Amino acid sequence: MNADPVDIVLVEDNPDHAELIRLTLARNRFGNRMIHLDDGEKAIDYFFTGGGAPGGGADPPPMVVLLDLRLPKVDGLEVLRRLKSHAATRCIPVVVLTTSAANGDIHRAYEYGVNSYLVKPVTFDSFTALMKELGYYWLMVNRHPAVGGGPPGGGAC
Repeated sequence: MNADPVDIVLVEDNPDHAELIRLTLARNRFGNRMIHLDDGEKAIDYFFTGGGAPGGGADPPPMVVLLDLRLPKVDGLEVLRRLKSHAATRCIPVVVLTTSAANGDIHRAYEYGVNSYLVKPVTFDSFTALMKELGYYWLMVNRHPAVGGGPPGGGAC
């Protein structure tokens, strides 16, 4: 079990995007505790074999996972599919944050159970504004299930 809970797991292979997300959220005092994973294989390892706890991974689970789709080793859709198909991680909110506006990606993400799908804006100001809104909603406004407080029998969220 980790000593410090994690507010956000960021799965993002672009170091510039990751740093901009981290800085924007920190500047607005959202998610003081963030884990950054730079490929899909590391995300799967974190949640299911070592880094935290629910099937081996995050304990307690993060308040939100920010997930890029275009990742090395294992793509974001596969990471999403695995997170939403495992009882220990199913209730963790996942927000896809990607450059892809392709209808097929959007459809598949929702089919796999994504909680929100956001396309990264191209301008700095728009990107930072989106991160501020995202942080406010998912870390301050949205309510999360209590740790270990899922429905009896481990059903859906």
